Amino acid sequence: MDLNELDFNNISEWPVAAKAVLIALACGLVGFGWYHFVTSAQIEQLKRAEQKEQELRQSFERKQQKAANLEEYRRQLAAMEESFGAMLRQLPDETEVASLLIDVSQKGLAAGLEFERFEPSAEIVRDFYAELPIRVRVTGRYHEFASFISGLSALPRIVTVHNIEIKRGEGSKSDAAPTGPMTLGAIVKTYRYLDDLSP
Repeated sequence: MDLNELDFNNISEWPVAAKAVLIALACGLVGFGWYHFVTSAQIEQLKRAEQKEQELRQSFERKQQKAANLEEYRRQLAAMEESFGAMLRQLPDETEVASLLIDVSQKGLAAGLEFERFEPSAEIVRDFYAELPIRVRVTGRYHEFASFISGLSALPRIVTVHNIEIKRGEGSKSDAAPTGPMTLGAIVKTYRYLDDLSP
């Protein structure tokens, strides 16, 4: 039977083969439309859900690892708080700064140094502490400088030394022995804890 002879107004009279082809075509169109408008969106939704599941799984594993190590974290936190407290105790309060300045100058004199300059500057306020820079210039020999710096590090309070500059003493020859008189200039910093977090 020729395709031109098929009457679309009377499909019931078509041969079985033509009906089968028409049904297959209709099923194909319905299947394509279903996939395009319904299934593809569901596949995208499934991919997003799988990706979300993977992210949640990784997040869960990280949190589970933290939870498993919670006691260790608590021990570390307690150790850090104890260490921080010990460091804070090394910062003088306002009333102890004067005695600390005396300690710094006494360490220099005990080392055999002669002070040319001992000039405390204005306090510099930081987050929870204030630093007090002291400009010093002393005259002495190299081993006396070492003894002075060592003495500062042995103080029970935190004292740091910055911008160290050592020069030969005036009148020294360029080929003079390094043990001859020299001048040391530096900034010695002491620190004070701000109880009220204000200057």
